[in-house]
Parts: sequence; structure tokens; C-alpha cells
Amino acid sequence: MPAPAISFEFFPPQTLAASFRLWDTVQALAPLGPRFVSVTYGAGGTTRDLTREAVATLHKSSGLPVAAHLTCVDATREETLQIARDFAAAGVTDIVALRGDPPKGSSGFVPHPDGFASSVDLIAGLREAGDFNIRVGAYPDTHPEAADSGADVAYLKRKFDAGASEALTQFFFEAETFFRFRDACEKAGIDKPIIPGILPIENWKGAARFARNCGTRIPDWVTDAFEKAERDGREDLLATAICTELCSELIDGGVDALHFYTLNRPELTRDVCHALGVTPKADLKNVA
Repeated sequence: MPAPAISFEFFPPQTLAASFRLWDTVQALAPLGPRFVSVTYGAGGTTRDLTREAVATLHKSSGLPVAAHLTCVDATREETLQIARDFAAAGVTDIVALRGDPPKGSSGFVPHPDGFASSVDLIAGLREAGDFNIRVGAYPDTHPEAADSGADVAYLKRKFDAGASEALTQFFFEAETFFRFRDACEKAGIDKPIIPGILPIENWKGAARFARNCGTRIPDWVTDAFEKAERDGREDLLATAICTELCSELIDGGVDALHFYTLNRPELTRDVCHALGVTPKADLKNVA
């Protein structure tokens, strides 16, 4: 089984301790040779400045290709495009373009009166504004706001038609979920790369809550397995086994790249990558 290409998602730190944890996570995972790493935005654009700082710092100090998340939430078109231009000026031209989650406590996404109305609108704006490599989100399980799975596929096609080059999926628990989505996308005429998003489960209760919020279906067998593992103190062992098996099934089904949601905790992600044959790359300049 050939080792897959990998990429990692981080979130920007909001405290000094979190900054150290992010840097430790980057240091732990960088030797695995990711093709890029991405830095998220918080709900409602709450970490906009922190994201900008984290992206610039990672770009300068890590030597890794960095992709910056950018959303439509709570900003004018000009403010959003200026952030993109600031990223480009810092040497970062990879963007993960998302509509974004509404601020906590709000009833739903409401476009800024002078802002981008949707992720498709944002992608088109970025395509006009500069030479950006644009990645987007995709949903193997139906998005909570979508009428059905067909609507998710149709909307993803609109994103690609607007100028996106690649999609990163929301996480899921069974390989068949991704394969069904991939087949539906191919049938709809989508021929751009769709990369499975993988969540190594550090905390089951938190992962289950996250899944419910974003519409990810939780199979009964996963719930049962984690409830038993929690009683026996084997959560990490189970999480590594489940995640590794999922990735192996995806690779056997023709997937050649995986995107890991690290939650700024590297251990499980690193263990899964090692199990898949992704090993540290030698730094030739340090080889005597």
C-alpha cells in the first residue's frame, strides 16, 4: 500500500500556552513532509487577526507551504480582499475559501451588506483579485443547511466552476460515506481533486458534539466502541485503530491524499501517519 500524501489543519492560538502547543504540534508533524498546512478562522471571524499572525509566523519559520482560511463572515468585500492581499504580500497565496460559521448565538449566516454573499461569491472575488490557489470545503454527509446530498454536490460544482482547484471534506466515520460522495461528484462532472478530511478522535464527547453540529452521521458502532473504551481507559488505542482503518480503506479505494484535522494535538495524527507508512523525511542539509 503506497503511503498517501498528507496535509494538516491547525487553529490559531489565543493564549501564550496555546502558542507553545501550536509550535510543538508543528514541530512534531513537520518532519512527515505535508504538502501543505492550513490555519482556520474562528466562528464569526473571531480569530481573523490571530489567523493572520499564525499564517505569517508559520510561513516564515516552519518552511512548510501554508494555506490561510478566509471566510465571508462580518466583513466587507474590500476588507476580505485586503486580508487576502496581506496574505499574498507575506508570501501566502494558498487560500481555503469558506462561507464561514455565523457568530455564536446568532440564528444563522447573514451576509454583510457590503460583503461576499457566499463561498462561491468569495471564490470568484479571489480569482479576480490575484493569483491564488483556492481550496474549498465539501460535505460527504449532507450539510445541515442543504436540502439533500444532491444539493451539496451541485454547490461544490459551482465552487469549482468559480475557480477552486481542490476540495477538502468535512470529517466522516466510514469510508463508504466518502466513496458515495466521490461517485456522485464524478457523475455530476466534477473532475478536480476531493481530499478526505480525517479527524483523529482525541476526545469522543467533543468529537460527537462537533459531528452533530455539522451534520456528520455517527454510526452506532462508533458510539458503542468509544463508550466501552472509555470504561476501560483505551480511548487512544481505539481512536488510533479506527482512524488508521478508515484511512487504509480510503487508500485501498483509490484515495492518494488525506487532510488531518489535528486540533493542535499531534500525537494521534502522527501515530496514524506512521501506521500508514508516512515516516519522517530526512533533512539532507543536516546529514553529514
